[in-house]
Amino acid sequence: MDFRTPDIDWAALAPVLVLMGTSAFVLLVGVFLPRGARRGFSATFTALGLLCAAIAAGILFAQDETASLTLRESIWRDRLAEMAQILVCGAGLLAVGVSYWERRAPVDDDGTEAPADEHERIVELYALLLAAVGGMAFFVQADNLMALFLGLEWFSIALYILTAISVHRLSSLEAGLKYLIVGSFGSAILLFGSAFVYGATGALEFRAIAEASGDAERLFLVAGLALILVGLAFKMSAAPFHMWTPDVYQGAPTSITAFMAAATKVAALVLTMRVLTTAFPGEEELWTWGLAGIACVSLVWGNLAALVQTDVKRLLAYSSVSHAGFLLMPIAAGNELGGRALLFYLVSYAAMSVGSFAIVAARERELRRPVTLENLGGFGWERPFYGVTMAVFMFGFIGLPPAGLFLGKFYAFAAAYERGWTWLVIVGVLGTVISIYYYLGVIAAMYMRPAEARVAPAGGSPPRDLPLATTVFLALIVTVGSLVAADPLIDLMRDAVASLTFPH
Repeated sequence: MDFRTPDIDWAALAPVLVLMGTSAFVLLVGVFLPRGARRGFSATFTALGLLCAAIAAGILFAQDETASLTLRESIWRDRLAEMAQILVCGAGLLAVGVSYWERRAPVDDDGTEAPADEHERIVELYALLLAAVGGMAFFVQADNLMALFLGLEWFSIALYILTAISVHRLSSLEAGLKYLIVGSFGSAILLFGSAFVYGATGALEFRAIAEASGDAERLFLVAGLALILVGLAFKMSAAPFHMWTPDVYQGAPTSITAFMAAATKVAALVLTMRVLTTAFPGEEELWTWGLAGIACVSLVWGNLAALVQTDVKRLLAYSSVSHAGFLLMPIAAGNELGGRALLFYLVSYAAMSVGSFAIVAARERELRRPVTLENLGGFGWERPFYGVTMAVFMFGFIGLPPAGLFLGKFYAFAAAYERGWTWLVIVGVLGTVISIYYYLGVIAAMYMRPAEARVAPAGGSPPRDLPLATTVFLALIVTVGSLVAADPLIDLMRDAVASLTFPH
């Protein structure tokens, strides 16, 4: 038998190859540099790698008017994958700005100075960040269950390490361990579901699964579909599979939390929409109703739990759970409008997530301890730019102008209404009403709560953090710009989902 070399479209893999090549370069070169040069070198080349990968994905987006398969029909080269790659690279680029000075003066959980060797892990942080983005870029291209699982574990393992990378903090180690255990459990469920689907259909490719599902053993097929949905729900922080989210978001370094809150949702939700519409169109009545139920649980659980939170990172974690419900609504609708709504929603949501956690990071570095509603008092007056921007983000999370999420929620509700699910729109509106309380609570804490008395730091005010301020500004531009430039963005999202066939 002759060995046939598989045909590989290297252009389709360009964003992934750029990211992994840059990751290897940063790690191999950075560890040999003097300690003082590592931060600037690693951050600069990480940002360049992410920017080049996003540009490569943008060039492919402009060229790929029709979708195609490559790498022995295991990954897609289409505009949906390329749009998702642009979004995860953008989230990674913003995370670089948040993380640049995070370890300038690392402290333990009790506020004391960390050992000197804690300053030396900056190279590993950026190399792992690039690896995580590379895994997500591959994940959103998957067209079979093996590629799906490979991409999932690829970026998950990098995130497990990033969560626990601040080894001098017990909260970071605890968060990393919880994320590892619960994340591995979710991956095992997804793998078990994939085995059921393969056993029922004898196929791994998404389209082959759809073609074989008519003659498949229905019990195994439905059980496999349910387990795959549960495994993906773990990654997107949808209730009731969100149990890792509050503790991990709170304990992880804030820059990593910002990245996870944005990029992980983009990757998980885009892949969920692809696999359901491509591999399981015959089971659409099951997965549409199942996702609608998960969306309702996420909206109720996330919003009610956020009402009683005082730690700001934990509050934003439960906010992320509730937004998973909003993001699942357009997928559950199962129509083309829902596909456009999902991608448009993700643009503004990703920017606001990174921006809000960046502002939390700024306050953490001033206080050298976790940010709560109590010690957020007076922040809006002390840091006017951060205060106003945080207020814009909080109004945006509610779904109010000037944030693009105003239109994102409208399109999500419109997709559900087009499906005929007025009841789901009502649940979403009620969730929005409940969320007003805790989002306005953050604004009230910044402007109406008196600043707590504290000893002035030795040496004066904290040093200026230009990379973080730039990140917040860019997040604000994207948040407001997605509303101002809504028409061209919606056209781009329409092109991105054109390769999918929706059941409704």
